[in-house]
Amino acid sequence: MKFAKGILFCLAIIATFGFSSLVDDNIPYKKFGYTPQHAAARLLDRFSFGAKPGQVEALVNMGLENWLEQQFAANQPNEGLNKRLAAFKSLSLTNDTIVNTYLNAGQVIRLATRKGIINKDSIKGDQKEYREQVRLIMEQEGYKPILELHRELVNQKVLSAAYSNNQLQEVLTDFWFNHFNVSVTKNQCQQFVYTYERDAIRPNVMGRFKDLLLATAQHPAMLEYLDNASSVSIKNNPRANMAAPRNARGLNENYAREVMELHTLGVDGGYTQADVTTVAKALTGWTVMPMAKDAPARNILERLNPAQLERRGFLMKGDFLFRADQHDNDAKTILNKNFPANGGYKEGVDVLTMLAEHPSTAKFICTKLATRFVSDTPSAALIKNMVKTFQSTDGNIKAVLRTMVYDPAFWKKSISHEKVKSPFEMVISAVRATNAQIIQPFQLFNWCTKMGQRFYYYQAPTGFPDRASNWINTGALLNRMNFGLAFASQKIPGVRMNLAALNNYHEPESAIDALTVYSNLLLPQRDHAANIKRLIPLVNDEGVEEKISKAATVDKAAEQMTFDKGTKNMLSQVVGIIIGSPEFQRK
Repeated sequence: MKFAKGILFCLAIIATFGFSSLVDDNIPYKKFGYTPQHAAARLLDRFSFGAKPGQVEALVNMGLENWLEQQFAANQPNEGLNKRLAAFKSLSLTNDTIVNTYLNAGQVIRLATRKGIINKDSIKGDQKEYREQVRLIMEQEGYKPILELHRELVNQKVLSAAYSNNQLQEVLTDFWFNHFNVSVTKNQCQQFVYTYERDAIRPNVMGRFKDLLLATAQHPAMLEYLDNASSVSIKNNPRANMAAPRNARGLNENYAREVMELHTLGVDGGYTQADVTTVAKALTGWTVMPMAKDAPARNILERLNPAQLERRGFLMKGDFLFRADQHDNDAKTILNKNFPANGGYKEGVDVLTMLAEHPSTAKFICTKLATRFVSDTPSAALIKNMVKTFQSTDGNIKAVLRTMVYDPAFWKKSISHEKVKSPFEMVISAVRATNAQIIQPFQLFNWCTKMGQRFYYYQAPTGFPDRASNWINTGALLNRMNFGLAFASQKIPGVRMNLAALNNYHEPESAIDALTVYSNLLLPQRDHAANIKRLIPLVNDEGVEEKISKAATVDKAAEQMTFDKGTKNMLSQVVGIIIGSPEFQRK
């Protein structure tokens, strides 16, 4: 009977779904009956990965507008976070160093056979011996496994989201990475994903959209992910034409299509298939600097001085390389705009700038921002105001966000807590709400994966959908409750917290009392009556942990990762149920 109540509860989830204080008169929250505390909680829900204990009052004392401007500046010191990240050596490396250090087994074997360190025949022999050979070669040559790079990539994202004082910057880094998605699942780009986020995304999240677009377009991760690095003009390159049957190289439209459909204009942005093909031609010759130490092209480029490279039509910008000998030199027409012949590198830049400044792009980008920060169905009036700012500020993202948060539509009570957290947002908000200490960040990544969001591994260029329907289903919600119970019971390795300290070590009189007290602590400034009523049967069910775990678990290994039999703790069970509850899933 009690287990049936637990299942009914899960189905119910699906059905519900140094500053001085300022008056903050410019923010229109009072028109909708919000107190400064309510408004502060709303800002922390949308512009950060969740409120930390005491942070609502801290914002009120600081002044909401002061806090917003502090977050827009994104220059708060992060000494604590930096200490946590210091152990990850790959985070400060260049692409060149990463390419020549972090290798998969296939790359190691190819290098070893070329150098004569290993015999080709041994590859087909005993696999145990083969793996040992790979390990020894990597140790001797100073190589590291590519999975170590992946792990540090994941770890830094978890820690940065949880502990950065520049929360809006982290939220926007997550948003824009998803918008300009690349994936470590593609071999050609997996070594570049961290520097893509570090160098192309994060520095540009609140700047001009056109600068962000160009930075992503010229980064090796995007060039390899959507194949523009191998897109060459056959017509103007006889040697490429001769080599085409052997190398299968030619015009590749993947990036051109996605930059219009997903990055700028949107699927209904008014472009044609002919425009896609012509944009692809404008971007031929945009490729990646050869970085592998034994790459023949690298040796050739290193022998030429800048003047020689310029005469040959080469342009180098960091790890981006433009090759005039692979560029389509014909005159072009894109979206009814003419581009003269022999435009070279500048032609591609001009095309991307045109796309970034197009009216369809302004509407598409503002709609995505409003969907992320306001509502799954943002009002046309709000989007219109944001578009006006986008167009009048040369696509300044910070200005657009400022317009959004000062618009009455942002504060309407009808959309309060309408947005559903992604698994990553849910996990990080739990960490922040409980002041948890993360020692093993990858454990939280495993839980995000289990709940349906294996970030950095999403293969489609669309990125994860940003709507509640993508995250709300019976299995996912059971897993969220399972996570809440495992998290609060401290059964996730390398994640620790002191739940009693959140309430100043005042022990609740009962489980029901704890439910009320900790609902207010973990989700400040909300009406908890309906949620508490829904949760009381679970709080009174001593076997809820095991029942939720069994309902959510498909395989035995996953079950072992969540719960084993042990002493039940009333407070951890209550907190776990709150974290897994419908109200905690919303922001």
